[in-house]
Amino acid sequence: MSLHPSPRVLSDRREDGRPSAWPTLPRPARSTGEPADRPRLRILDGLRILAAVLVLVHHYTRQEVWGRDAFGWLTVVGRYSWMGVELFFMISGFVICMSAWGRPLGSYLRSRVIRLGPAYWFCVLLTMGVLLAVGKPFGGAGPGLSQILTNLTMFQTPLGSAELDPSYWTLWSELRFYLIFAAVAWTGLTYRKVLNFCWIWTVASLLAPGSGLPILNVLANPTYSPLFISGICFYLIRREGPRAGEPWVLLAFSWLLTQRWLNDIVHWNTVKGDRLSWEMCLLVVTLCYVVMAAVALGWLDRIDWRWLSVAGAMSYPLYLLHQQIGVTLLRMWRQDVEPWTLLLSATAVMLLASWLIQRFVERPAARRLKRFLEARPGVGRTKPLRETP
Repeated sequence: MSLHPSPRVLSDRREDGRPSAWPTLPRPARSTGEPADRPRLRILDGLRILAAVLVLVHHYTRQEVWGRDAFGWLTVVGRYSWMGVELFFMISGFVICMSAWGRPLGSYLRSRVIRLGPAYWFCVLLTMGVLLAVGKPFGGAGPGLSQILTNLTMFQTPLGSAELDPSYWTLWSELRFYLIFAAVAWTGLTYRKVLNFCWIWTVASLLAPGSGLPILNVLANPTYSPLFISGICFYLIRREGPRAGEPWVLLAFSWLLTQRWLNDIVHWNTVKGDRLSWEMCLLVVTLCYVVMAAVALGWLDRIDWRWLSVAGAMSYPLYLLHQQIGVTLLRMWRQDVEPWTLLLSATAVMLLASWLIQRFVERPAARRLKRFLEARPGVGRTKPLRETP
């Protein structure tokens, strides 16, 4: 899943100060420590909503939900569309590196809280309400108070509590990436620093599985780290131009590591002995690499439709909402409504709910949270505080 702020177009200067051959816009001013406003890279918005819809299709067409193959060719597509998560992770690497560039650490961390918090907290409470009202889609007891409260922290996975919605598992991978990337963002991002960070993370991911050190395995996240690293490399290529050779080398190595870990990921996503093709999964993830390379090289910049910005903003609440609530609706009405009608109706309901949450919950709540987090002590006081004798 891609959990990040609005994608923006990049700089027209290389790291060494020479003009880039790549058609981009001025670098953010550094006097304020905040990135200047830049036009959106809307193709990334489009890819975000595409990835979210692909994951939705995977969950909504599974035979486990319907008890049979209800959608023919779409069921086959859904068997592999869980790989929208892999695309999410690459987009996240690209956009997080881009949004952190030229931004102080405090601003970077606040932006993560503002971006992730409001929609997530609302979706947790909404999912809780649905589960308490109608129960889990596959049976079992409803969520307990401790589970609900722990999920509100967003750290339910390391705390050993069950996710309120199974799709929340990706948040732990995202959060680990944000936290370790903060280490390099702390001292200011440069081309060389970011590449060194990617190489160190790659080496740590190679050593972690056999190290016997749980903390290294947790931080390195070897199964998914090549995808985040690939996204960062695509950003560096976009920023510095296609002649920057080292990111391409790291990309090739990351692709090799990704294909290795696909064996495990395919096993995790196999349902009821439904045998997935590793070769097909490799083809899909390779297509994700090709699409991101096209973004980095500027080949898709003409895809600049304004509605993609709205669709991209909906992708986060759509991802958070769709599985537990959506599957609950499908299982409730699958005996009474024709499958295609129910599938399209449930998808439309989830898209509408996502837009409403983004428009009327996430945006105003994010503005208020931003003002709260950026408030300075003493600002707005009319009288000084007296010291107690």
